[in-house]
Amino acid sequence: MKEFIEHSLQLGIAAKKQFAVQSSDALLAVVDLLVSNFSNGGKVLIFGNGGSAADAQHLAAEFVNRFLIDRPPLAALALTTDSSVLTSIGNDFSFDDIFAKQVIALGREGDVAVGISTSGNSTNVVLGIEAAGRQGMKTVALTGEGGGRLADMADIVLAVPSRKTPVIQEVHLWIEHLICQLVDEVLFGARVS
Repeated sequence: MKEFIEHSLQLGIAAKKQFAVQSSDALLAVVDLLVSNFSNGGKVLIFGNGGSAADAQHLAAEFVNRFLIDRPPLAALALTTDSSVLTSIGNDFSFDDIFAKQVIALGREGDVAVGISTSGNSTNVVLGIEAAGRQGMKTVALTGEGGGRLADMADIVLAVPSRKTPVIQEVHLWIEHLICQLVDEVLFGARVS
């Protein structure tokens, strides 16, 4: 079991290191996009399934409440939390439409949509990003290696160089925390170590 723990640790470290080498510029582009969005009174809509839904809620909470510093709330909404909306769309139309319909209702030109899918192929996330693009929103995808269908759709793709779902999810959380900290530092000038 100790060997398994060490192996798991090394997989996570390797994926983070490789992501940092390959995708730091893309990560900083997401930070710039969000800073501009929030500075102009825009909002960010975040969505995904399962663990990625939990990530969407986590990221929205960090923006609306706080990350490491006390500062004004930033407009962010996880599209994974309203059970009445989710079940009515799923029942009346399709589970595939649960994010796209919310994006159409809530998103405006200039807002940002963040779709999270470890495979990059979750149909409801793909349709949500597609709808966001039609709304004139900027789009960001957090995915795994290769990026799946989202790789060709999103304005900025943050693809973790792994095909192992747990590793991708662990690195997504690290990326989300980096984004939160860097957005806070740029917007509020508070450098936190």
